[in-house]
Amino acid sequence: MFVEVFRLCGVKPGDACAVLSETLTRPDLPQLSMLALQRIGAQPFQLVLPARRLAAPVPVRSTGASDAIAQNKAVVQALAACVFVADCTVEGLQHAAELPQILAGGARVLAVSHEHPEILERCLPRAEDELPVRDAMRRLKSAREMTVASDAGTNLRVNLAGARFGGVWGFSAKPGTLSHWPGGLVLAFPAAGSVNGSLVLDRGDVNLTFKRYLQDPVRLRIEDDYAVEVVGEGLDAEMMRGYLRSWNDREAYAVSHLGWGLNRRARWDAMTFYDKADFNGTELRAFAGNFLYSTGANEVAGRHTLGHFDLPLRGCTVQLDGVAVVERGLLL
Repeated sequence: MFVEVFRLCGVKPGDACAVLSETLTRPDLPQLSMLALQRIGAQPFQLVLPARRLAAPVPVRSTGASDAIAQNKAVVQALAACVFVADCTVEGLQHAAELPQILAGGARVLAVSHEHPEILERCLPRAEDELPVRDAMRRLKSAREMTVASDAGTNLRVNLAGARFGGVWGFSAKPGTLSHWPGGLVLAFPAAGSVNGSLVLDRGDVNLTFKRYLQDPVRLRIEDDYAVEVVGEGLDAEMMRGYLRSWNDREAYAVSHLGWGLNRRARWDAMTFYDKADFNGTELRAFAGNFLYSTGANEVAGRHTLGHFDLPLRGCTVQLDGVAVVERGLLL
């Protein structure tokens, strides 16, 4: 399966390819990457970076912003000089500070989600996955407003003027791009002051930072991007309030990105079957028909923080300029 995906990324015999990992990486992912690149006939090498000392006051998980490179110029230059990089770091390079320099060299980066290979196999990208994501991106880019509603009480309005848009289908053969596997989602990073309303996390919705299905509803009241109130009586709301408060950073309460899932092979219930160490949750960000709301860093809005929640919601209706793309959790 690694051979198939790397070939979708355009890897050819003789290509200089790097396998990037760190001392905390589960060993099967870089091993599979090296074997696949050798089978293709590429010229791979491995970079294994040491784990860094903790810098945050609380556990940090699933940010997509690995700090493993630590601004090491030699590492950046080596990766930028490659045709292809298999990113097997724990958190991934999606939002890493060094990524723009690596992509500027023309490298194609595939972030291999740090989870059990069985998850990667079930969500194996296919060539035909690209078109639906591109179509969703086109719809999103041409829209002026996104609205999100649910029977649980979600009622959001998102002004899309000035937003940055992205879509991931699990591979990319274009130089200077990054994709991640599993893929199958489309996102908007709104400009400052663009999101208002209520977000209601219902029973069975997911807090991927905690790797937990919610047992009790939690309501976020959002004003000009910021969750100004986190309402709920149960443990889920209490934990969420405590985690946000512990950052002592207003930006941790703000919206990072939002969008919806398009991957019909990804499963909402998958987290039930894996230990936390074997599950990073990329599948649940991408399952078809979910509305993904994330808090934390948003470069488009000029906000930077390590505090981060990824929150896939079920049962939502997502509309672009009044036209539904998701109807009560069903991808149209």
